[in-house]
Amino acid sequence: MPIPEDVTGDEIDKSVRQELLSLPKTLAEDVARNLVMVAKLIDEDPEQAYAYSRIALRLASRVAAVREAAGFAAYATQKYSEALAEFRASRRMTGSVDLWPVMADCERGLGRPERAMAMAGEPEVQKLDKAGQVEMRLVAAGARRDMGQLDAAIVTLQSNELASNSVQPWTARLRYAYADALLSAGREDEAREWFAKTIEADKDGATDASDRLAELDGVEFVDAMTDDEVQVEAQAEAPADAAIESGTRELDDDAADDDDDDEVHADIEADEDVDADIDIDAPTDSDADGNDKH
Repeated sequence: MPIPEDVTGDEIDKSVRQELLSLPKTLAEDVARNLVMVAKLIDEDPEQAYAYSRIALRLASRVAAVREAAGFAAYATQKYSEALAEFRASRRMTGSVDLWPVMADCERGLGRPERAMAMAGEPEVQKLDKAGQVEMRLVAAGARRDMGQLDAAIVTLQSNELASNSVQPWTARLRYAYADALLSAGREDEAREWFAKTIEADKDGATDASDRLAELDGVEFVDAMTDDEVQVEAQAEAPADAAIESGTRELDDDAADDDDDDEVHADIEADEDVDADIDIDAPTDSDADGNDKH
């Protein structure tokens, strides 16, 4: 698949580059460039990212970082069985437990929330860092909801991390999941409070908490002008624009044909008097801008 010339492969993480040192130099460069494309496209075009990941996988299937990238690309396209296989392969190669939460979420995607819950109770969870443990809690709560255990999902999300006022990379997602669970349980006032807290932590707008809160408050965002109104206005302005252009051409022709300097000056002064009486009101437009994923 085509790769832009400005993608060199040097953009990848240093640890991944270290893993690729086991490959011949040219091959390592090809794999690195494909991995860069996976990282660039996985959010905006996951199918394309998946295609690049398959190329990298064919070139270097024995590199753990490649298996992990292929897993995330498959996960992004909801190919959960394939993603789980790649994550397991990467884990066997590295012995790391970092992928444990996303492996559990793949089980959810495959319609096996009971397995995800079982993984939440395994010793591997205790080996995760704080971010990984929070992620595992989110997956476990999702599995509870999959099984119809809404109250249990709410309790699962209640933790020191949720109660903390400090903002961490996971804070917005944790608060959002809690607010959403509360709303599903019919606890609307509490949900409103936690959607508001989510907004405070979500500086990058990664969640749609502001929209959810507005919906709860009965706020509806609409465009200032409908498409039909815009089209009607454009049609009304077109004849006027044509008339102005035609009139301008006629004035230019008259001025060119007139050899009498006095008459030309008189015409210009008359035109200036007319222009002074024209009042053009420029129309203004105002706009109002109004993911649960495995």
